[in-house]
Amino acid sequence: MNMARILVVDDEPKMTSLICGHLEDEGHRVLTTTSPEEALGLLEKHAFDVVVTDLSMPRISGMEILRKALEKEGTEVVMMTAYGTVETAVEAMKRGAVDYLLKPFALEELSIVINKVIEKQKVTALAGHYEQVLKEASTSDFIGSSPAAQKVKKLISQVAATESTVLLTGKSGTGKELAARMLHNLSPRHQYPFIAVNCAAITETLLESELFGHEKGAFTGAMARKRGRFELAEKGTIFLDEIGEMSPAMQSKLLRVLEERQMFRVGGVDAVAIDVRLVAATNRNLREEIRNNRFREDLYFRLNVFPIELPPLAERGKDVIELAEHFLKEMKFPSSGLDASIKELLLSYDWPGNIRELKNVLERAVILAAGEPLSREDFTLEIDDAPLLDNLGARVSDGGLAATEKEMILEALKKAGGNKTKAAEILKITRRRLYSRMKVHDIRE
Repeated sequence: MNMARILVVDDEPKMTSLICGHLEDEGHRVLTTTSPEEALGLLEKHAFDVVVTDLSMPRISGMEILRKALEKEGTEVVMMTAYGTVETAVEAMKRGAVDYLLKPFALEELSIVINKVIEKQKVTALAGHYEQVLKEASTSDFIGSSPAAQKVKKLISQVAATESTVLLTGKSGTGKELAARMLHNLSPRHQYPFIAVNCAAITETLLESELFGHEKGAFTGAMARKRGRFELAEKGTIFLDEIGEMSPAMQSKLLRVLEERQMFRVGGVDAVAIDVRLVAATNRNLREEIRNNRFREDLYFRLNVFPIELPPLAERGKDVIELAEHFLKEMKFPSSGLDASIKELLLSYDWPGNIRELKNVLERAVILAAGEPLSREDFTLEIDDAPLLDNLGARVSDGGLAATEKEMILEALKKAGGNKTKAAEILKITRRRLYSRMKVHDIRE
């Protein structure tokens, strides 16, 4: 028996007493009142799972009780009404009442309605729980606690429940496909397919067939009808990665599909309706591509409904360490992980290849470590050793170029109070280059 907290409101004392006794016998906690004014006060002070209220009462009607009860999250209302006010009871249901009972009614009928309400509340609570679990599990895939990472997670969570087209931008290796999968997993379409297509990896002549399918005999080698990726993604999500690599001709065909929500297989004459959500991604600046007549402006506006930019790893601070530790766990590396010197090394590097480069560097380090604890020598990073020529200007001292460079670095570090990020900003160079030149000049600050 599922116990519920129930408020019964009726201006007839015999009615409230009869209902109260019956519901208490079934194990529920029941409060009753014959005063609608008192009922409003009880709703203000207490939480109830169910309110059973008469519709027609003097001074304050059941409609007002309904309005007040529905202000409390998780409260359902059952209306009691005489035959002559059935239409009003139906109106009450339109306003949020879960059911109504026509007086006179059998108490067993009331029990059925109450149990139905309780089951509904259980299902709703369970669905909410699983939705939250799914949301947390999905967003946890995007490792990182930096403000930049949190912003991406928030945007994905906000747009996931909608049907809006999403355009993911950012440099290669920043996690655009992972973001697209997160978006799909958080969406109402999560139980249907997620189909990813790398537009840059498929030749122009094959891309149309891959996306839209083809009919038997459409071209040499088309021995049977083939369903395209749009059909395979039916009711789910299709992810078009590197969409900036798509030819103008294919852009035109894609635009038509998005506008008409239907497509034609290659060699086909019958339109095929599609129901998919589109997520696109690119590492190109599409506005620049439009200016250079390499990308259709009308297609861009179709795609750019809800843009999300994936930040480069260099802008995500200590996320580098979180990601590194996550990848080491994935690799089942038996060591204790990263010591302070390795963390310093990883934080000092700019990661031009972003997350993909970090993972590759860690894989190589794990292989070189051969089961032993990781050391700095296991990490091979392509440090840029170019000098600060563009910043030296006329400051070359008597000690030559190298001495002047060292002098400038020391001066910047002093101004920045030892903060290497600020020192790099003063010198107008990257932090990676600063660490590299400090190593060359044996500067230990």
